[in-house]
Amino acid sequence: MRRSLKDYLVISIKGLAMGAADVVPGVSGGTIAFISGIYEELIGTINTLDFSFFSVWKREGFLNAWKTYNLSFLTALFLGIAISILSLAKLIKWLLHNEPLLLWAFFFGLVLASIIYIGKQITAWKPKVFVGILVAAVISYGITIIEPVASPESNIYLMFCGFIAIIAMILPGVSGAFILLILGAYQTFIDILNQFREGLITINFDLLIQAIIKLLFIAVGAIIGLKLFSKVLHWMFEHHKNTTLAILTGFMIGSLNKLWPWKEVLSWRTNSEGLEVPYIEKSIAPTHFDGDPKIIWVLLFVAIGFLSIFILERLAVKKAT
Repeated sequence: MRRSLKDYLVISIKGLAMGAADVVPGVSGGTIAFISGIYEELIGTINTLDFSFFSVWKREGFLNAWKTYNLSFLTALFLGIAISILSLAKLIKWLLHNEPLLLWAFFFGLVLASIIYIGKQITAWKPKVFVGILVAAVISYGITIIEPVASPESNIYLMFCGFIAIIAMILPGVSGAFILLILGAYQTFIDILNQFREGLITINFDLLIQAIIKLLFIAVGAIIGLKLFSKVLHWMFEHHKNTTLAILTGFMIGSLNKLWPWKEVLSWRTNSEGLEVPYIEKSIAPTHFDGDPKIIWVLLFVAIGFLSIFILERLAVKKAT
């Protein structure tokens, strides 16, 4: 497929939208890819990309190998994703520290609408669908209340998180940032991105190297996860779509506990910047919240988050018709 510079610019813009979605828990980069019409090409390119690239390179030259595996498309797309994630990370960090109630309310509304969006795609409500929703919801809820088994800042745990979160790039309906929330590593990832960004801006090589090492561990996990799950998830959607959607729906239902705006902090931990941040939290009623519960504002931002997914769905329907 021959593309002009303008075409690749458009692809990068779609990458910007995907990156913005992946920073926000509840909105899937895969959903944005689906809506913008590049989902099938993304899946196909990922599925075909393997070590045979080097054989083609040796046999036919680098440029032919690059074209054969559609790497211009991937480069333009991932460049947009990277720029978007790095530019939004600082804003998300500020909101987490200064307006956590409103931020979590927005996330809660996003996920609530996503549950309805995914659930509506189930076409046959057989017993195994209900079982899938129930089991996934129980497992997901259990994950939100257990104490993390590892520090969210250890390199091995970061690799594991990268391995799991990459699903968002190939699966409409599940956000990579949302997966990180469940794993307790969302704020850690935001801190790493900001560390990388500050290192670049201030030309602080110590800061930059620390961030790059952590990002490399995440990247290794993501690459492994991408190759292992791309074919599996494609097969699941092809042969067991309703069951897959049911599991996704249940997983997101159980996760709402993690996104509930009003929390009581049970214990704290010290992050990479030496700041005390919540470690274990418990969902509570707004009337029991220590401070101003901002109930009206929270409800407003839940509605805004919910309507954001509704608008995306309307755009998808309009594009399809």
